[in-house]
Amino acid sequence: MKLRVALRVFVASLARRRLATALSVLAIALGVALGLAVNIIHASALDEFGRGMRLLAGESDLQAVGPRGGFDEAAYVRLAQAPEVAEASPVLEIEARLVGREGSLRLYGIDVFRVAGTTPRLLPGSDEGTGRLAILEPHRVFLSAAARAELGLETGDALEVLSGLDRRTFTVSGGVPAAAQGEAFGVLDIAAAQDGFGRVGMLTRVDLRLTPGVSVATARERLSPSLPAGVELRTPDEGVDQAARLSRAYRVNMSMLAAIALLTGGFLVFSAQWLAVVRRRALFAFLRALGMTRGEVVRGLVLEGAAVGLVGGLIGVGLAHGFAGAAFALVGADLGAGLLSASEPQVSFRLLPASAHLALGIMVGAFGAWLPAREAVRRAPARALRAGDEVEAYRGRPRGAAAALCAALAVAACFVPPVAGLPIAGYAAVALMLASVVLVLPTVVARVAAVLSVSSGIVARLARVRLSAAPGQAVVAGAGVVASVALAVAMAVMVSSFRVSLDDWLTRVLPADVYVRASPSAQSGFLPSAAVGRVASLVQVASVIPLRYDTVRADDGGLPMTLIARPAEDGAALPLVEQVNAEGPAAWLSEAAADLLGVAPGERVTLPLAGAEHTFTVGGVWRDYARQHGAIVIELDEWRRITGDERTNDLGVLFAPGVAAEEGRAAIVDAFDGAPVELTDPASIRATSLEIFDRTFLVTWLMEAVAVAIGLFGIVTTFAALSLARAREFGVLRHLGLERRRIGSLLAIEGGVTALAGVTSGVAGGFAIAAILIYVINRQSFHWSMDPAVPWAMIAVFALGLVALAALAARLAGARAMRRDAVLAVKEDW
Repeated sequence: MKLRVALRVFVASLARRRLATALSVLAIALGVALGLAVNIIHASALDEFGRGMRLLAGESDLQAVGPRGGFDEAAYVRLAQAPEVAEASPVLEIEARLVGREGSLRLYGIDVFRVAGTTPRLLPGSDEGTGRLAILEPHRVFLSAAARAELGLETGDALEVLSGLDRRTFTVSGGVPAAAQGEAFGVLDIAAAQDGFGRVGMLTRVDLRLTPGVSVATARERLSPSLPAGVELRTPDEGVDQAARLSRAYRVNMSMLAAIALLTGGFLVFSAQWLAVVRRRALFAFLRALGMTRGEVVRGLVLEGAAVGLVGGLIGVGLAHGFAGAAFALVGADLGAGLLSASEPQVSFRLLPASAHLALGIMVGAFGAWLPAREAVRRAPARALRAGDEVEAYRGRPRGAAAALCAALAVAACFVPPVAGLPIAGYAAVALMLASVVLVLPTVVARVAAVLSVSSGIVARLARVRLSAAPGQAVVAGAGVVASVALAVAMAVMVSSFRVSLDDWLTRVLPADVYVRASPSAQSGFLPSAAVGRVASLVQVASVIPLRYDTVRADDGGLPMTLIARPAEDGAALPLVEQVNAEGPAAWLSEAAADLLGVAPGERVTLPLAGAEHTFTVGGVWRDYARQHGAIVIELDEWRRITGDERTNDLGVLFAPGVAAEEGRAAIVDAFDGAPVELTDPASIRATSLEIFDRTFLVTWLMEAVAVAIGLFGIVTTFAALSLARAREFGVLRHLGLERRRIGSLLAIEGGVTALAGVTSGVAGGFAIAAILIYVINRQSFHWSMDPAVPWAMIAVFALGLVALAALAARLAGARAMRRDAVLAVKEDW
């Protein structure tokens, strides 16, 4: 069959079904747009982040990196003297809180005599004509162009930052000419950085350029044994890979939501194409009688669906770039883990992902038309040309065995472990459960329609006979509703469970009346032990809870985990989900840390602290919704014994009985004698956290609302088409004395029963999918557990409202068919 003939006979019919075609295009466009937008946002942010890392890494072949708090600079000496190393440059990176301003600024302490050999882009340039050696003066700082613009500072201006509770003032003395555009940071002498921020003798990384002929693998093998515990060698690109791994779970789950929206669009294409096929059965039979083969008819109809997918995909690609630009402007580039939140990428067109998502849209459209295409050629031409034969298309066959098989496979998939940290089998289980729910729909329709037999009314009996004889009608009309309701209910249960569990977790981890900190940065923002002692001695204070934060690399090649040193009270201060009586020093692992390290309560875990390895017994596993990459808690006294570090990052304060919050806060402020500290009460932290949670899932709710609306529109278009196809039937009924009003009631009952069957199946399937989301996908993606919480009232109102809307929509959709004169309606039968 020639393409021109196919376009005239098949694709041209899409223009005659404008509403159904437009809705199908819209559904596919939204699915493609959301999926591609997630890809654009993440890829652009990661490229920007990686570009900055590579530019700042300069010509380094390897970097020695350790915990956030740094490591002993003696490691630098050993690396610089190694024969495998041609150039070594020490770096101390500080995230310094700005005085009198919101936010912080990254400062790099460098050795100006060594940095040129590895990281020349960090070399400063003086505006005062004193040359680069001006950096050796301890009060000077050199800012990148982006930092100057962001802070509004020029040469000679003062830059004030905090070191603990003390102010440090630096003079802006020039710029960093080779700095990456858009990277806001400053450089200063490494000795000034160490002294000014209380990090004497400490480094955060060492940049290495290897001796010619020495490979990265060889250098790692020879140099790693000389490094302190917890310090590893990595290439600059591996740092970018870590950023991708941290945000991967968020990105994949958002992509799966987009795929779900695209799947709903596929159901709508299926419904629209099935109705179009049924209405054109006689045409296809005539074409086959003239010599067109079955394959040509199938290919022509699949081409129709592909055309819908092509148009929807093209629109979706355009929308995706608009969505990505809006996301960058409104919420930034971060897709989780917070690592990319500082990136400021630009939207750029990427041919490969755009082409892939366009192809996906075409495939969904084509697949949605494939089943109706098979129906178009199933009947013999002679029978298809017979008047009234279209009802055969709605007979439907029970699919109980297939539905049971899909459900069984879904359950089996739930026990498959993740692949590369992603719940691939969990997503397959969701798809299989959706298929099971759709396949069982004809059986559910028959059961729901049987309820109408209790009524003696003629309209209810007619509706029951129609639905019992043609349950496939409900499948065509309700497939989109089943999918969208199942997913909406599943998301409602999962989000409700997550929110309730998060609220309870916040209550458990925020026991104090107020929290005090010098800065969000754990490196430069700390409270000296003397200040903590002054607060603890206040008469308004009953007790204090000091917390110290650092990072630790507990497994080779793994992501750095957060280390929290605090009074743990043998685990009683933590939201434990598992606990044992530990012998010796204990560590309590978050669920993510326990999963990533593969250890259970009672087993041993080795942590590199202060440059040496220390063994702890896992005293329990606790719930943590803040750190997907894992967190480990040890007793504060044990931390101080090992490291000698007496500083505190956050200080929880419990007021004495009878002390009002205002009185206690005022006393704390006085104890710090005007030092710039932040005081936050748990209620504010909880409110802010829940607000962020609700904002995070707003996009999810909007996507689900779109899916449900599309499913409802599917009922409208289906019953509008069915009403036109049944014009002769309605004409006969009117000749027999049935008023137009009662025919409208008949359609409303059929629409309501169809929606009720779809909603019933969808709600049941939604609970099953919610279980998969809670116990499989979230557990394998983010290593979070949560307590199930079902929003019964919301689901009930949603279900009843959808049934009522479907009944009304079916009634309104049939109005056009009922306008036709009864004589003309039956004339076609003669």
